[in-house]
Amino acid sequence: MANLKLRRICLADSDADQRFADLRKQLSPQGDVVTPKGKALTEAVFGAPLSPKQVVERICEDVQKRGLEAVLYFTEKFDQVRLDPQTMRVSQAELEAAHVRADQRFLETIRRVRANILAFQTGVLNRDAVLTVSGSHELRLRYRPLRRVGVCVPGGAAAYPSTVLMTVVPAQAAGVPEIVLVVPPSQFGGYNRDLLAVCRELGLREIYRIGGAQAVAMLAYGVDGVEPVDMIVGPGNLFVTLAKRHVFGQVAIDMLAGPSEIVVLADDTARPDYVAADMIAQAEHAPGASILISWHPPFLDQVEREINKQLPALPRGELASESLERFGALVEARDVEEAVECANRLAPEHLHIQARQAASLVDRLPNAGAIFCGNYSPVALGDYAAGPSHVLPTGGTARFSSGLCANDFLRRSSVLSFEPAGLRKLAGDVCLLAEKEGLTAHAASVAIRLQTTPNDGATAPAADAVASEKTVADAKTNG
Repeated sequence: MANLKLRRICLADSDADQRFADLRKQLSPQGDVVTPKGKALTEAVFGAPLSPKQVVERICEDVQKRGLEAVLYFTEKFDQVRLDPQTMRVSQAELEAAHVRADQRFLETIRRVRANILAFQTGVLNRDAVLTVSGSHELRLRYRPLRRVGVCVPGGAAAYPSTVLMTVVPAQAAGVPEIVLVVPPSQFGGYNRDLLAVCRELGLREIYRIGGAQAVAMLAYGVDGVEPVDMIVGPGNLFVTLAKRHVFGQVAIDMLAGPSEIVVLADDTARPDYVAADMIAQAEHAPGASILISWHPPFLDQVEREINKQLPALPRGELASESLERFGALVEARDVEEAVECANRLAPEHLHIQARQAASLVDRLPNAGAIFCGNYSPVALGDYAAGPSHVLPTGGTARFSSGLCANDFLRRSSVLSFEPAGLRKLAGDVCLLAEKEGLTAHAASVAIRLQTTPNDGATAPAADAVASEKTVADAKTNG
């Protein structure tokens, strides 16, 4: 393996912003991160060199029209697996067999990790809140779980039992009664024994060997034998991400999560071997972006040497090397303030602070999906076992979105209960605002109640169905 030379970006250079923008675009939903093999397959299926967005639109529209027939058609074309309504769903017997054959140490690990996730997710769960004004009214904020949720789990390049845990357990913590899982029909997906054993361990019963945009469309629109869901969550490739965006509005989605990424903020107290290992870990997702920002220039060279030292010893070193070359960067900042500003602009999925000021820097870094502090908090802890979900915003979207958690599976409703005194107290303000907006029927719906509501022990005479201007004026006075 030849020595890798990562791109260098000096924040003092005039073209730094443009170079960052170009890097970001490659990994965003607006990018075109598709392999030559993938492009050739697209042209073979559709007879034209369509963009990823056009591919997703065609698939979703066809599934919406033809249902299960289209789902099975695209699965055969893209995954080279022919399924029917029976074989596309993982049977209970298959789940039981996978669980029985699973390594017991693996299952014990799954149970410990599930307990960690469940403890964190139930601990942060939103609770009903009530505001009571005695003799006037009660306002309540009520949380209820979604009824049916679809979970996408990748399975193209590797098996991801951890993603099953990080998506399903938060939904279970929220109390979602129906969870549907879709995973590609591959040795890393729907035919992976470890993944199926985890599904059985978590009590999942509805699992389909369907991946890609056709899986998202199936969940959103429903097909013969598969009821539509209310929300779709989970990571995936560019086609899954674009499909989630396409069906948003038909269903809720968690986020538009793209390829994995890490930004490391480090000074001269950080260990080059630790930082190099963290950058390689993200790059092995292939694609994955790994960016180091340091205000200590010699440290950048030290990390680059460590990366080249560690890559040859890793089974996925070649893949990580390609990813680092395409999407990695070593960034030189003039000082810690410039480094913090740069990290906030990047708004990364994972932000790892390995600097003497780590604890104090956290409050200055609002834009990150998850923050890892100190030399002994590698991102892998969050990926696998700590408790917060590893489904996080990518591509700079941490500026406005958050990582998946149990609260995302809750619907929020307000419940308002007023007594006569409470009605009278707000009536004037309501009627005045309604009048200003020209919505006189709104004002009338309040005013009519004032004429039939006890006031100081007396009951006012009944009002006409539509309040007169005098009635509205009386409501303002009573208010």
